[in-house]
Formats: sequence, C-alpha cells, structure tokens
Amino acid sequence: MRLLDAFAALFDGKPYRHRVSNQSDSVSLELYEDLVALGYAPKLSASIAATRRGVGPGNKAVTLARTRRGDGTLGLLVNPSEAVAVTGYSVVRGAIATIECAVEMKILNKAMLKQIDRVMNDLEKQVGSWRSFAPQAITVAIVGINHAPFASSFEGERETRTDGRKHKHPIDEAPEAESRIRSRIVERRIYDEVLILRYKATNIPPYPFSWVDHQATLRDYRALLIRLSGRLETML
Repeated sequence: MRLLDAFAALFDGKPYRHRVSNQSDSVSLELYEDLVALGYAPKLSASIAATRRGVGPGNKAVTLARTRRGDGTLGLLVNPSEAVAVTGYSVVRGAIATIECAVEMKILNKAMLKQIDRVMNDLEKQVGSWRSFAPQAITVAIVGINHAPFASSFEGERETRTDGRKHKHPIDEAPEAESRIRSRIVERRIYDEVLILRYKATNIPPYPFSWVDHQATLRDYRALLIRLSGRLETML
C-alpha cells in the first residue's frame, strides 16, 4: 500500500523533521493512488483516467479560497486540459472546482501530550472548514502515533532526546494520546473515517522504523479504502 510505504519513508533511514510542512501532503495524496489500485471504485477510477477529477494544489477548491489548507483534496478539475500528470501517479494535479474527498494528517512523534490539544483542535477546525463550504465532502483523518521506547527530535540543529523524566518516552505517552484522539475525534464521528497508524521510530541513527503490528495496520487501512470506495461510488 503506497500510503503506508510513504509514511514509513518519512522516518526509515533518515531523520524525521516534524516542521517540514509538505510531508503530510505527499503521504496523503497516496490514498487516492491506493483507491485506484484497489479497484473497488470503478466510477472514480474512470473519472480519474478521463482527467475529470484530480487533486488540487494547495488542497483547496478555487472558488472556496477561505477554506483551511488540508493535506490531500480530490475534486472536479476546473480545466482538465491544464492538469499536470506526475510520473508514477494515476491522479493528475490541477485547480479543482469542488471538494469531494479531503484528508488531514497529523503525526504525534514525541512530546505527544504537550501537543495533543492543539492537534485535536486543528483536526476539528479543518473538518469544520470543509463542512462549511462542501458539506457533502467525504473526510478522512490520518493520525500517526509513535510507540518507540525512546526518541529524539530536532529544532534546527538542536536535538532533544527523551529521558523518561522531563521528556517522556513515546511508548509512555502513546496510550493516553490515542485514548484522547478516540474520545474526542473518533467516537464523536468528527470525520467520516479515521486511521490511526501505530509505529516505532526513535529518530536516532541508523533511524530504524517499524509498525507496532504490520498486519493489523494493513488490515485497518485496506478496510478504510473499501469503505471509502463505497462512499465515493455512491456520491458519483
């Protein structure tokens, strides 16, 4: 699955820089490639192949400029002839007139409980923005939660490592972080779909990465894609 591979590539074998703004975009856009590859949404696939639908730059519809910027937004193309095809991708990119499916991605890699309220506020504000302009849009939240026994983070050249005291280890914060996400975002059905990615990444050389349970992650993501395919087919 391309989205899972792209998420892993943020950490595997290289330092993860949490303030790089476009990395969530690059991962989220893979969801649409996986939808096409899965083959459960033939109307969507045909529309994409005919370049009627694509993903918008800045992840906004051109007539909805006041919406918050999401991480991966699919809609009807304003001018298919001006759409840009990217090598290795089925879904073209160009200005979109509608928001039909939208993705927001957050990663809780370290110091999770210090940032959890901000993350949940951002998730709520983002979906609220989409709903106010495109109430029919299908919304997806992807939340990565680190379960590593220790981890490091970078602010410029400054590195901070967890010590289990002042700086709690990810594994110690992960259960509470997920519980809060589930209580406030999942159980309240703020998004149509929520995918929680449980992983281990220390962000320390040689920068290893692993899934907490790879098979469970594949199962959960595939199930989301199947449900999402059904929603999109009904919409189209």
